[in-house]
Amino acid sequence: MSDTVWEPHTVVTEELLDPAPVAALAALFDDGLPAPAPGDPLPPLWHWVALPHWSTSSQLSVDGHPFRGSFLPPIELPRRMFAGGSIAFTGVLRVGDTVRREAVVESVTEKSGRSGKLTIVVTSTVLYAPDGTPAVTEKQNLIYREAATPAPGAPPAPETAATMVPAGPPLDPVGEGAWDFRTDPTLLMRFSAATANAHRIHYDWPYATGVEGYPGLVVHGPLMTLSLAETHRLSGDAETVTALIHRNAAPLFCGQTATLRAQRTASGKTVELFGPAGVEGGAGTVLDLTLN
Repeated sequence: MSDTVWEPHTVVTEELLDPAPVAALAALFDDGLPAPAPGDPLPPLWHWVALPHWSTSSQLSVDGHPFRGSFLPPIELPRRMFAGGSIAFTGVLRVGDTVRREAVVESVTEKSGRSGKLTIVVTSTVLYAPDGTPAVTEKQNLIYREAATPAPGAPPAPETAATMVPAGPPLDPVGEGAWDFRTDPTLLMRFSAATANAHRIHYDWPYATGVEGYPGLVVHGPLMTLSLAETHRLSGDAETVTALIHRNAAPLFCGQTATLRAQRTASGKTVELFGPAGVEGGAGTVLDLTLN
């Protein structure tokens, strides 16, 4: 971290659960379910879309994220990864509600791993319903890492087959409790817009490959996690999600093959995302749902 004096502080805001990005996410999924309308309960995790925060252009750093050192600590490591978290749903939020958000950085831990230095930041957020009761209590784990060394020369051009052909709806049922998960640059751009996410690794191929050293555009961690949660709605299961834990263990790149698989557990349901290596390669993203 830099020498900048920084202390964690609670940020309190009053925010609208905006119907517009909610409708945008429903259009993105295009899965045949009705879009949540004003007054309808907000599906689990959709607050990530319903509470977008658009930073002013002058606040954005070279990677597209806001400059660090205000809410988040002034970490100098360039690569940011959405690593997972946990959420408890103790109340109901409805599209169009005005909610109070209280957010704070809970911890900052510096480590050294096989890939070099990394910093783990844990944030805590509580969303209060209009009646003042806590409805969502969330912890998020963010990991900052050193950049990979890009290959010499110009970044490779995108593969036409993987990036030029529209993927259509991202979730395609392929069997009981199984879906293919398909991505293309348009899907990533639309999700970035719906969530006010300006991180360049999701839409800027030369930056993602030539600066941060990725092999292609990176699929958003929240998009993968939201897609896992959406399978519960698609199943038609009437059980309510009361809590969840999500873990992002490996990245997925635009156009890569991926499959989602759901199975019942003693407390509810586990949904996993498997990348190009399939089950043998292990799950890249896991969502554990507690149901009631």
